[in-house]
Amino acid sequence: MVSVLIADDSVFMRHMLRRALGRHPDIQVVAEARDGLEAIEKNRGLKPDVVILDVEMPRVDGLKALKAMMEERPVPVVMFSSLTHKGAQVTLEALSLGAVDFLPKPASAFDMEKVGEELCGKVLAAASAKVRVRREPPVPVSRAQRASKQAVTTGGKDSGEAESLVVIGSSAGGPQALEELVPYLPGELDAGVVICQHMPAGFTASMARRLDQSCALPVREAADGDVIRAGEVLVAPGGYHLRILRDESGKGARVLMDKGPPVHGVRPAVDVTLEDAAPIFGQRLMVVILSGMGSDGARGARKAKEYGARVVVQDESTSVVWGMPRACYELGVPDKVLPIGQIAGEIAGWRVG
Repeated sequence: MVSVLIADDSVFMRHMLRRALGRHPDIQVVAEARDGLEAIEKNRGLKPDVVILDVEMPRVDGLKALKAMMEERPVPVVMFSSLTHKGAQVTLEALSLGAVDFLPKPASAFDMEKVGEELCGKVLAAASAKVRVRREPPVPVSRAQRASKQAVTTGGKDSGEAESLVVIGSSAGGPQALEELVPYLPGELDAGVVICQHMPAGFTASMARRLDQSCALPVREAADGDVIRAGEVLVAPGGYHLRILRDESGKGARVLMDKGPPVHGVRPAVDVTLEDAAPIFGQRLMVVILSGMGSDGARGARKAKEYGARVVVQDESTSVVWGMPRACYELGVPDKVLPIGQIAGEIAGWRVG
């Protein structure tokens, strides 16, 4: 039985959360907290398996409560945040500080009923997740430094024709893993990079901006028709699959946003992206599967491998949830299983200069 503490200043929302979780036979809500201070105290005293934590609360807000919990008694935390620009920014900060996952706050009781199953799935996954508290956030990169590195990256080539591609797939625990990988990619990386992180619309744009502040490579949310360029990072927008099409020149590739049905219950799904990328890039493709629950990425990685791609997955010890990497591993697909701190170096060794 997974014990859960609900922390939200809204009586209505606490009731709806308790009701949704109460329908699962393996979940028990052991307490509620009206603000961050109560959440800290009840986490200390009751030692729940999982905490659901609202962002905006009186006395002590969600971020401050999360920091206190991570210092005092680290516990798997699922953030419960609004679908706003500010909510997305705070949620990403929370994930960086050690929260294992998040769920956008529904707009109504009807919407809460619809996300109940997803909420239970996230709570159960969180209960078995590893809490990883990041001590040293990436140092922001100056624009001058980036300009210098980008000049090296292009090296006189047409930057619109990336000859190689790195596709990164991630889910729960992914935002934290990405912050431990992307900022350490070298400015002279001679490959395009595409990130497929399971996130709703709005959150991916905030994540791209956050990564961009600390990365030597430019990072932005992808848009329909974008060229895949060497030395640039594109983040698949939430709510869309990122498809890849060969450019009319026959040398490069472009991206297409696809509102097709969710795959593995998610959109974007990295499997969709990999199935397009594999025949286009072949041996010039590297697949990186990071922390996440489920099996998205395994099928696509296997197909990519058939075309000669290199596959690297994050190891269990540094993954918050070793679901997606495990699915790849069980298919015998990975060339290497590495801790998150070594993956940027692996990518650099594959395509630099």
